Amino acid sequence: MERLGRRAVPVEPAGPTPPRESYAGDPNFMSSLARGLAVIRGFSMEQRRMSIAQLSQKTGIPRAAVRRCLYTLSELGYVASEDGRHYALTPALLGLGHAYLSSTPLVIAAQPYLDRVSEAIHESCSLAVMAGDDILYLARSVSSRIISISLNVGSRLPAYCTSIGHVLLASLSPAELDGYLSRVSLVAFTGRTPATPQALRDELIQVRERGYALADQLMEPGVVSVAVPLQDLSGRVVAGINVITQTGRGTAQQVVAHALPHLRAAATELAAQLLP
Repeated sequence: MERLGRRAVPVEPAGPTPPRESYAGDPNFMSSLARGLAVIRGFSMEQRRMSIAQLSQKTGIPRAAVRRCLYTLSELGYVASEDGRHYALTPALLGLGHAYLSSTPLVIAAQPYLDRVSEAIHESCSLAVMAGDDILYLARSVSSRIISISLNVGSRLPAYCTSIGHVLLASLSPAELDGYLSRVSLVAFTGRTPATPQALRDELIQVRERGYALADQLMEPGVVSVAVPLQDLSGRVVAGINVITQTGRGTAQQVVAHALPHLRAAATELAAQLLP
């Protein structure tokens, strides 16, 4: 397991929420399915074992409904309980994620390019997409260098303080960016985090102008990452590719000079394989 810096940054995934009121009266919307998925997403690295009461509080779903969801998921083998009170996800859920990853052309096509970048510069290289207001890692090539936050396929991080997040946010329309800023609480993880709407807007202007993003200790001291956008043949930004390292291996500008040519080459070649 790879870690970034000295400690894991406590980042919650996009919060599981019960069905929105806007679905009320929609005969095609399955509230029970939505609730079951919200319960699954209620588990996290920080809360791997949870009670009915804890899940109810976190998801906003009534306890009786949470209990029925857990009973169904348990019968299907997706959750288990050793003491009858606290539940945990089981490895069976990996099959659902594998079905997506093994059938997604972007993930399949990207892996050789991530591996090539990682081998060339001896740092980990990742691909992520926007998922709600976070970035979601879909593919990774991990170097042998140990760095410290657990990052694996399926990990989520806030978009506003990550290099991939910046290249993805920079591709949004003004209206889309306004909507994002109206929803997200900007937390200052470090003194360099763009923790106000104007600071983030200013940073995204620079990202658009130079064509890449540099996250120099925005989420955690000592951690630097560089990202480039991945476009399909129509020019639409569909993902971001980044390299992540520590400040002890060079200044931020040295990291950019070392990694950027490899990232741009990988993004250009991978883009040629993507359908518009």
